[in-house]
Amino acid sequence: MSQKYGTALVSAADEPAGPQRAGESSALLGGNRDTAVKRVVGREGKASMVSSVSNLANTIIGSGMLTFPLTMASAGIIPGMITCIFSGSVAVFGLYLLSLCAARAPHRRSSFFAVAQMTFPRAAVFFDAAIAAKCFGVSISYLIIIKGLMPNVVTALYHDLSSSTPPAWALSGRNWISIFMIILVPLVFLRHLDSLRHTSYVALFSVAYLVVIVITVYFNPLEGMPERGEVHLWHFSPNFVSTFPVQVFAFTCSQNLFPIFNELKSNTQKRMNVVIGGAIGSATLTYEVIAIFGYLTFGSTVGANIIAMYPSTSLFIAVGQLAIVILVLFSYPLQVHPCRNCLDKIFHATEVIKQAEAAASAASIAEDDDLPEVDADHAAGEMSPLKHTLLTTAIVVSGFTIAFFVNDLQLVLSFVGSTGSTTISFILPGLFYWQLTRADRNRNNALSLGALALAVYGAFVFVFWCVHSFVPLPVLTRPWAAWALIFITSLTPLRAGQLIRVWCWDTLVVCTCMCNPVTICYVRCIWYPYICRWLHCKDSEE
Repeated sequence: MSQKYGTALVSAADEPAGPQRAGESSALLGGNRDTAVKRVVGREGKASMVSSVSNLANTIIGSGMLTFPLTMASAGIIPGMITCIFSGSVAVFGLYLLSLCAARAPHRRSSFFAVAQMTFPRAAVFFDAAIAAKCFGVSISYLIIIKGLMPNVVTALYHDLSSSTPPAWALSGRNWISIFMIILVPLVFLRHLDSLRHTSYVALFSVAYLVVIVITVYFNPLEGMPERGEVHLWHFSPNFVSTFPVQVFAFTCSQNLFPIFNELKSNTQKRMNVVIGGAIGSATLTYEVIAIFGYLTFGSTVGANIIAMYPSTSLFIAVGQLAIVILVLFSYPLQVHPCRNCLDKIFHATEVIKQAEAAASAASIAEDDDLPEVDADHAAGEMSPLKHTLLTTAIVVSGFTIAFFVNDLQLVLSFVGSTGSTTISFILPGLFYWQLTRADRNRNNALSLGALALAVYGAFVFVFWCVHSFVPLPVLTRPWAAWALIFITSLTPLRAGQLIRVWCWDTLVVCTCMCNPVTICYVRCIWYPYICRWLHCKDSEE
């Protein structure tokens, strides 16, 4: 009997799992091959389609939507709409590839770590480390946003609802994030994303309220608004270079795709496509509406935060600012959840690999002896209560401490967000699917090529962002800096003849990348191992 992963096993002979803890069942082996293998029923998902779409959409839609009017102002209405749809389409393709990879992973145990074990086992820990760092950085940015917005919300509410001045403690952002942690702590300790569905509904309602504000104010301008600037259907400005990545990263949600796949009831590919399409589609529609009406309201004078452009003296706008705080507040647990899971895989990588080998061996024995089927959950079991508590506490306490004392993490978080988001949204989905199907004779060649193209696109966006971020630094743009970094990265066990050929290739890279060492180092990290392998294979053949 062949082993099937990804979707729930359904059989008339299946027996109830009993009172045992979900996710902690494993194949039981006897002392020899003649001993029967006990059939263990795998865990099943309980999440509905609505909750899955809501959680994924809440992961996507965040504070980045406030910048979309500025993005449209930098290119014009038509290019702004096209680039938004393009970014959403690329994100859909990446999520679709991840869902196909999840179906090949252990039964409802899919994760970046599990898929990496099937594709690039040696790099699995590094992938999880990158995802954990990205989610941790975004969670800190959410707390900093709350710290900056709440004093303004309090001031606006007191202005409209009371004749007195707000107390001093209410104007301190540090006090507000301390108060909100009382609400967040119970949420971040929840084990499953489906448990956060109600907070996602509230957060999406906040998004709807912002959409109402943008549309209403366009048709009924408020007093004290700045004069509208020029509006263009097609107008590219130099700011487009810096605003385009905002659209690319605004659709990041891959870190929660695997938990949603694991928890979705009857997680067939058709149902996953509906979840992915519903979440990305709703996010794209929201971004387009906010971008168009926000740009038409303020024109070329629109700022980076659309909600800050409206006069805060209006109660209507003050409630909208509070809605943004609620949105960010309830998006915080959606970043802690994947961060905690990735850290668990990192700290217990050896244990996970041993469990994978043991479970795979059990499944092989059951298949050879024609014994009852075993659900080989060869990913790590669910975290123990102690481990779950310690990891969650460490994430929350460290993130709160940083957000409490630091007011500006723009450079650090933009770098972590750009590199991490690009990696998990484009590079990894493309490489994972391409590697999984490379040896499959029945693979879809067009889909495999598309997956490889997605990885290349992600690498291009990664390099583009790094170059854009570091080009103004004069030292990094000097040719001698590029050659110095190339020499350092060339310290590999290659013979003289091979090294000369690699340096010839480096010369081409230096000329192509205009001597920018950031680009060169990234290209070297991606392609250099393959070049060395090709040189070794070629010399061995000769």
